[in-house]
Amino acid sequence: LTHHKLTTIGLLTNSAVEMSLRQTLTAVNQPTLPSDSPIVAVNLEVSDSSPCSRINFRPRKIRKVSSDPVNPPLQITASSLSSKSTVDIALRHLQGSDEVLGTVISAHNNSPVFESSSPPFLSLARSILYQQLATKAAKCIYDRFLSLFDGGESGVLPEAVISISAVDLRKIGVSGRKASYLHDLAGKYTSGVLSDEMILEMSDEELIDRLTLVKGIGVWTVHMFMIFSLHRPDVLPVGDLGVRKGVKDLYGLKNLPGPLQMEQLCQKWRPYRSVGSWYMWRLIEAAKRDNLT
Repeated sequence: LTHHKLTTIGLLTNSAVEMSLRQTLTAVNQPTLPSDSPIVAVNLEVSDSSPCSRINFRPRKIRKVSSDPVNPPLQITASSLSSKSTVDIALRHLQGSDEVLGTVISAHNNSPVFESSSPPFLSLARSILYQQLATKAAKCIYDRFLSLFDGGESGVLPEAVISISAVDLRKIGVSGRKASYLHDLAGKYTSGVLSDEMILEMSDEELIDRLTLVKGIGVWTVHMFMIFSLHRPDVLPVGDLGVRKGVKDLYGLKNLPGPLQMEQLCQKWRPYRSVGSWYMWRLIEAAKRDNLT
């Protein structure tokens, strides 16, 4: 009898373990996502009935989810900022997603305009010439630079830049180092490593990887090029002092934010971080004017 009871208990125990394992496996196989995950941007239906919500979605909507909390997968794509309609959409998005930034946007009378139409090679050459110079001095040197080419800006082509010696460039005020940068940029073009067509088709990540191969072009220069020449909508120049100061003032931080904190704080601006950055420059300019009065 005792043996019979023990056998019965053992069967019950095994049945309970099996049931527990089945429930565990069922729970593991259920797709779960925190309620504040950015994946909701693709219209997934999230239930609040339990801490680990079940998500119902159509198979064609499945996307790979990154575990990186700083750079989660972007589910919204934005058009170039060249058109006013895109800028208007960006402003509505930013005002709705960040109330603090929204007050800055409302207080600023003029909307941002991104209207440069220069070819990528010309824009990059100009960026090199303007580096570390006051605007007035840089424009003077740039005008002299253009005088070396037939047709002015339209004549600034890779083959023409290579044909101008470093000595001639130094005569118009271009440093020897910048002359080597210009020749390296032009060389990348003539060798086929870069072209205007390739640049226009590259992703943001590819632009940073490829353009920083050019001597004298760093990540900051690429960020500025992407915003003001290519009009890319979702660029956050984490190394720009003006944008960092603007974010510090906007959110009342004690210290200047580093790259990681910038990414975290400005995550809500996606996919229009270029426009948010533009307002950070305006915020700092306004602060400077206030200090002068």
